[in-house]
Amino acid sequence: MKRKSHLFNRRAFLRGAGVTMALPWMESLTVWGDETKAREPASEAPVRLAVLFSGNGFHSKEWWAKGEGKAMELGKVLDPIADYREKLLFIRGLHNAEAQKGNIHSSQTGNLLSGAPLASGGEIRSGMSVDQLLARHHGRSTKVPSLVLGCEKSNPSVHKNYSMLYSSHISWSSPTTPTPLELYPALAFDRLFKDTASKGDQSVLDAVLEDAKDVRRKVSSLDQRKLDEYLDSVREVETRIENAGKRGEFQGWRPTLNEPNIPRPADGIPQDIAEHMRIMCDILVLAFQTDTTRICTLKLNNDHSSLRFPNLGVDYMIHHLLSHSDTADWLKVNQFFLKQVGYIAGKLDAIQEGERTALDNSMLMFCSSMLTGNHDASQLPVALLGGAGGRTKGGRVLDYKGESERQMCRLYLSLMDKMDVRPGTFGDATSMLEDV
Repeated sequence: MKRKSHLFNRRAFLRGAGVTMALPWMESLTVWGDETKAREPASEAPVRLAVLFSGNGFHSKEWWAKGEGKAMELGKVLDPIADYREKLLFIRGLHNAEAQKGNIHSSQTGNLLSGAPLASGGEIRSGMSVDQLLARHHGRSTKVPSLVLGCEKSNPSVHKNYSMLYSSHISWSSPTTPTPLELYPALAFDRLFKDTASKGDQSVLDAVLEDAKDVRRKVSSLDQRKLDEYLDSVREVETRIENAGKRGEFQGWRPTLNEPNIPRPADGIPQDIAEHMRIMCDILVLAFQTDTTRICTLKLNNDHSSLRFPNLGVDYMIHHLLSHSDTADWLKVNQFFLKQVGYIAGKLDAIQEGERTALDNSMLMFCSSMLTGNHDASQLPVALLGGAGGRTKGGRVLDYKGESERQMCRLYLSLMDKMDVRPGTFGDATSMLEDV
């Protein structure tokens, strides 16, 4: 598909020594859009896609939705996003046929975003995922083509004839290359705002303050307030990351103590999972707010996960084992993950971009590679929040369970279409879901 795109050097940035920071959407600055596209104004904010994943499915009796609009009823798992039910598409019945061939965690996850056949025998071969296909088209217009975040370290072992790398990655740059996960908030933050990911001591914000003052003099009073709010949010994230480092709460962060002041957990498990996830959520929001990237995946944990949740009082069993029974603690963990989705939705919905909010201009897809912890992948759980720039309507339940053409990849064709990427076919799908 041939498509003219505006170039990176036409964007509006704040610059400083070793730092490039993209500006948020402002009515005074026309920096988004393509003047050759007659259907939308040049200053309209872009459509973004964020895919959030949690492994091992959900409570079998509490993942449901019915009704529509304000009257939509939600199962208890979805309680944390109830405030956004009018911007929610609850989709059930879709499946990934290739994932059901192995019927174990790794074989059900490695092709979740591609629908591609997976190689077994310890070999690694999947397919390019939908986020990376979009990054190929939209990445030239942003500083970071795609942001791939994770909260649990990759597992390189082999389980029942399939590489556990499949369980650790949903984003694939090529059939043999899982996109590297950025696990450390500080490095993810640096990637957004610094020209190189280094350990420099200078604050990102301090480096661009002089440039920010020049911009502030040239924009409207409304945009001045928006710029101030944005810079304050950048400072807040910087401060929280710095404080987390001082407390020794993140593996990999430059320590300010000679020794950690809390015990070192098992490899790959953050010492404060709630704070780790929350900062990753903030970085995702900042990335979208500044148009530093339009594509992000956030893998909250692995499938076959080893995470524990002492913050919830659930520290007696790892996530994977919890998923095998519908206990009150399993529901509590499910809701913890949905709280991250609700937090991102709330932050995006508070960012005004013209007549819409950043949530209205985004697609926030939350999913897992199985419906329940007993490996049931006959249908996949999908909750889609946001308006895709006015191209989709929320407050609905879509059910494809009884249909013959219910490939998950049909959903991906629909999402790509809303971002003006139309490959025609993707994975095992040859047509979109027209109702999305």
